[in-house]
Amino acid sequence: MSGSPIRRLALAALALAGALPAAAAPAPGPPTAFALDHVSVIDVRTGAIDADRVVVVGAGHITAIAAAGAASPPPGALLLDAHGKFLIPGLWDMHVHVHAAPFLQLLLAEGITGVREMGGDPQTIGDWRARIDAGRMLGPRIIMAGLILDGPSPIWPAISRSVRTPADGHAAVVRAKREGSDFIKVYNGLSRDAYLAIVDEAKKQGMVVAGHVPLAITAAEASAAGQKSIEHLLGVLEGCTSDPHPAAMTRDHAWYLEHYDPALAESLAATFARNGTWQVPTLVVKRAFATIHELAASDDPRLRYIPDLLSARWDPSRDFRMAGRGPAGFADLRRVYDKDRELVGVLARAHVRILAGTDLGNPYIFPGFSLHDELQLLVGAGLTPLEALRAATLGPAEYLGATDSLGTVEPGKVADLVLLDANPLADITNVARISAVCARGALLGRASLDKLLADVAAEARSR
Repeated sequence: MSGSPIRRLALAALALAGALPAAAAPAPGPPTAFALDHVSVIDVRTGAIDADRVVVVGAGHITAIAAAGAASPPPGALLLDAHGKFLIPGLWDMHVHVHAAPFLQLLLAEGITGVREMGGDPQTIGDWRARIDAGRMLGPRIIMAGLILDGPSPIWPAISRSVRTPADGHAAVVRAKREGSDFIKVYNGLSRDAYLAIVDEAKKQGMVVAGHVPLAITAAEASAAGQKSIEHLLGVLEGCTSDPHPAAMTRDHAWYLEHYDPALAESLAATFARNGTWQVPTLVVKRAFATIHELAASDDPRLRYIPDLLSARWDPSRDFRMAGRGPAGFADLRRVYDKDRELVGVLARAHVRILAGTDLGNPYIFPGFSLHDELQLLVGAGLTPLEALRAATLGPAEYLGATDSLGTVEPGKVADLVLLDANPLADITNVARISAVCARGALLGRASLDKLLADVAAEARSR
């Protein structure tokens, strides 16, 4: 490649527009035509590692992958030395609630190039998505639910639409599609008839239904109805007992833990696998709720990215889900969390498809960082590092029907990529050792990512 008119640059020297002082002339934007030379490419389908490759990116896509020295970037492109680095597809957090625009920058800085927004104001989220798509704002791709569909008295009224009757359910789905929703999020308070009407109308509208298992039905019934994903394993523990109807969020789960039946767990897992029902365990938020007093007493350095007004609301005494719980209640949450980790292993062994999600928007869930925690928890629950990595890369692409453009590192795919300093298949914690992020073909080196983090921290201190 030495004969090509290209610029060779050490990856560590790559910086971002905006890194110069304000008085300086505007810096150019992130590189969009470049090649990563001598990089190791991880195939998330098989776990194979293709060492010493050159990956060429241009016009927002991967244009070539070849043995180092066998392919050249276009004239004027950067040739970046990536010796010792590992390249994976961009990560997805498949369960977020983005409460503030700076969260989008944090997500991107931590390698998350796509999110599934699980309930928020459709106008706000839609505006952010349009600005990101147009290149006017840094952030991940956004697939959004819009307003949550809940029962007559929604738990989260500011971001929910009340559905009382089947007719309401049909109308709510049509309205959600008109408002820009990509899928339908269902919630606890829906009646059985309203839920079934929502699922029926969603099929007519070509939309997926995801979310909670309403209290009026069981997890197996939601799976049979065609709900594509169940969040937080809701209804799963209950479905492993002789009384499978989901418990209310604040109900003592002691009975279900006592009457857990491994044979029923295997049967329910087989039902999910047969019906193609995905699970998004969000173990990291379950751990946060179970240990919230310990987290509140800690001095997590990631708090620097969270405005004080928001982190103040993380006080367990101010959260209706936590307030009033005594020691026995939190002990119950810890036991349920332990059982849920066991259930993730049961589901994985039964080949139930699992997606990585964090439930960002809840206390002590940090944008981007908590996805790395979730991947570690999935491995601790029984997934291999490769399976956990798939849950945040290939799995989301398959779930979204987007494997033609996303989910793997292959020529022709969109250049959503994360360059790592160490092999994540050897140790899943290496997913957090990020050297660079490529989003829609624009490369942000470590200096760029550090600048994003510093900017978010500065803004958090000012609010």
